[in-house]
Amino acid sequence: MRGPLPFRKFMPSATPRPAITGVILAGGQGRRMGSVDKGLQLLRGKPMVQWVLERFAPQVDEVLINANKNIEQYQILSHKVVPDAIGGFAGPLAGLHRGLSAATHELVATVPCDSPFLPLDLIARLYGALIEQQAQLAVARTGDQPHPVFCLTRQSVLPGLSSFLESGGRKIDAWYAALKVVEVRFDDEAEAFGNINTLGDLRKHEA
Repeated sequence: MRGPLPFRKFMPSATPRPAITGVILAGGQGRRMGSVDKGLQLLRGKPMVQWVLERFAPQVDEVLINANKNIEQYQILSHKVVPDAIGGFAGPLAGLHRGLSAATHELVATVPCDSPFLPLDLIARLYGALIEQQAQLAVARTGDQPHPVFCLTRQSVLPGLSSFLESGGRKIDAWYAALKVVEVRFDDEAEAFGNINTLGDLRKHEA
């Protein structure tokens, strides 16, 4: 089970890191936005997923886009698109599962497609904490709020995740309760880790 871990600000590791596969989670149904594909909704003239790519891709060595709809449109972005292996829109864990399966590298990072202002040092700091704590999973946190879809994990968690999903599990925190997890404190950047979930959110950011 996950025990208490030091809760402090982890800085980027000085040790050169191994290659990392990045996975952008765009496989949801977008119900809160009217059942549209959120990653393809325009924000200031560009699809939201494009904003995410511009901040996320320089931090990793390979990018996969997990999408279950409009795959051809995502492929235009020149990155490999991987749909869920588990049907029924099973949530972000299904996207992580598919990303882990398709990743070229042993370390895999995820971010959602609807957080276009994610931190530019996200992966460096998650990696520093993962290595220092010899953890299986590093998760971003602001204040009292963990952000488990902003994570860095090892490909070795895949068998356990497969079993969890096959048993009907869907909640991220229930899955990683059995792992050694380190939560990495970021400043309280509500916008950086915020999700644009509704058309109202989208209009607010447009303004």
